[in-house]
Amino acid sequence: MNEGNRARRMLASAARVFVAATVLIFAGLGVGALVTTLGNGPPPEDESQPADNPFARTSLADPANRAAPQSVADISGARRTPTVIAAVRVLPSVVSLRTERTVQSQDMFARFFNRGGRSRVEAGLGSGFAIDDAGTIITNAHVVSGADRIEVVDRDGQRFEAEVVGFDELTDLAVVSVPPGRVPAAPLGSSSNLLIGEPAVALGNPSGYALRNTEATVTSGVVSGVGRAIQAAGGQEVLYADMIQTDASINPGNSGGPLANADGDVIGVNSSIFSRSGGSEGMGFAIPIDRALVVASELLQFGRVRRPWAGLQVLTDRPDPESVFGRPLVVEVLDGTPAADAGLRAGDEIVTLNGRVINHDLDWQVGLVDSGVGSTVDVTFQRAGRELQARFRLDEVPTGRAERIEVLAGLRLITVTPQIQQELDLRVDAGALIASVGEEARGTRLREGDVILSINRNEVRSAEDAGELFEYYARSREGSVQLYIARGTEIGYLQPFRVR
Repeated sequence: MNEGNRARRMLASAARVFVAATVLIFAGLGVGALVTTLGNGPPPEDESQPADNPFARTSLADPANRAAPQSVADISGARRTPTVIAAVRVLPSVVSLRTERTVQSQDMFARFFNRGGRSRVEAGLGSGFAIDDAGTIITNAHVVSGADRIEVVDRDGQRFEAEVVGFDELTDLAVVSVPPGRVPAAPLGSSSNLLIGEPAVALGNPSGYALRNTEATVTSGVVSGVGRAIQAAGGQEVLYADMIQTDASINPGNSGGPLANADGDVIGVNSSIFSRSGGSEGMGFAIPIDRALVVASELLQFGRVRRPWAGLQVLTDRPDPESVFGRPLVVEVLDGTPAADAGLRAGDEIVTLNGRVINHDLDWQVGLVDSGVGSTVDVTFQRAGRELQARFRLDEVPTGRAERIEVLAGLRLITVTPQIQQELDLRVDAGALIASVGEEARGTRLREGDVILSINRNEVRSAEDAGELFEYYARSREGSVQLYIARGTEIGYLQPFRVR
């Protein structure tokens, strides 16, 4: 009898273990599948916003905001952790984004018979957060780029069709808009004084809607590092520099969500992870909120991000016996530019930009981007063993200010000048630079960044020259042109094409 009872108990125990193991295995499979699918204290007393921040700061602890079911003040001291504070103050402002993209696919037979391929709709997920009460949402550029349709869902499950205000692939930031007054603004902090080791809370919706929830979730950790520069995968032109590193889990679907500090203020925009498995491995990166607000302000005001320019070129890839970094050396300063007017010249060694130590070219580039066009910067540099200072106002890059001439349908050109040559590091000092190639001009086989040097052996020294020649040959019986172009480090003839 005792042996029978013992056997029954062993069988029951084994069954419980089997059930538990089954739950864990299926939970693991569920998480794995999800990752694959989605792989695409009290509030601070001083709530004043710095004068240079274009966005008002909103306390989500205010009961007047519909977002939080309770205020931070209602939480007992033992439960008032940085994670709870961030959740109460920021969660109401976090939204989920669902996107749809139409993707053309061509199989081997379609290509062989020169037929169009099939199209399919590709779904994407991401997160975002409101920076004002007017419906302005910040997210990542890679979340909305190329989307035909964007739907924003708030924590209560309300759905809004979103409009893209603009996006900037270089900084991986985008702004979309929803009807005003529907999503409360997040409390915005600053990323200028972060401390390594301070608490960090990542917010977003990594599950999409697989868990049948629309409210974002939180993960907590610390600020693991600041000023981090990482190499974008696949040769992407993305400025992942001066990033905030955190071990708070940032998973696919969290992209575009906020990173908050212990006061519940947003300090960054979740953007990327280092991962071998596709899931979080404790190395997540967020774009500093100070940069995000500069970019958002540019997109709201101009619909694009104007690139700042000082008028000098720095070289950093040179040996330094005292450091792993080569001190940035000024190799060229153009006359009539902000840097030249401030007294900088070739041979100067850059030490700091606005108090930030400059160790390599990414430090210099991101310092300019964070400052923005029209801002005044302070530069410390060394010359002949002496440390000197210069102050100047940043201009927009020459290509941004240059007049664009449309010479063919969808083909826009600008004239190459010494400043544009320096900006783009061109191998030629004259010609017509391709600023953009629209859909109508794809058949020309020209690419953005090409420089037209001659048309049917007629020299081209400006965009106007190119426009006149294209117009002439479009009217002539010949009707076709052969271009001599510079593309990167190569120069050669492009296959002839007809102009109309």
